[in-house]
Amino acid sequence: MKSSILLAAALSLSGSVAFADSLSDNPPKSTTICLTSSGQLAPVHCRAEASRIDAREDICICPAATQQVKVAVCPAGVKPPSESAAYERERLRSVSHGSVEGAMWRGQPMCVAPRNHS
Repeated sequence: MKSSILLAAALSLSGSVAFADSLSDNPPKSTTICLTSSGQLAPVHCRAEASRIDAREDICICPAATQQVKVAVCPAGVKPPSESAAYERERLRSVSHGSVEGAMWRGQPMCVAPRNHS
C-alpha cells in the first residue's frame, strides 16, 4: 500500500516537472497542428497569453474529425516542408503517440513555421 502511494506521488511529481520544463520554452520549440484523416492540415484554434513576450500556447483545440498532433517549430533558418499529397501521407504515417516531433521528410525535419502572436 505504501509503495503504491509513493509510486503515485513520484509519477505526479515527474509529470509536473515535465510540464514546468515545457513552460520554460520561450519561444516555444513545439506547437499543435490538426490533421484530417488524409493528413491535410485543418485550422487549429490556440489560446495564448496576450503578450508579445510570452508566445507559449496553453490550450489548443482541433475541429471534430481531426487529430491533434504536436509538431516541432522550425529552428531559425529552416523552412517547413512544402505541403504536397506525398508529404501529407508521410506526415500522417509518422504520427506516434500524438506527435511528429523528430520525424524527417526527405532529409528535412517535419516542422512548422513559428506562429506570429502580435
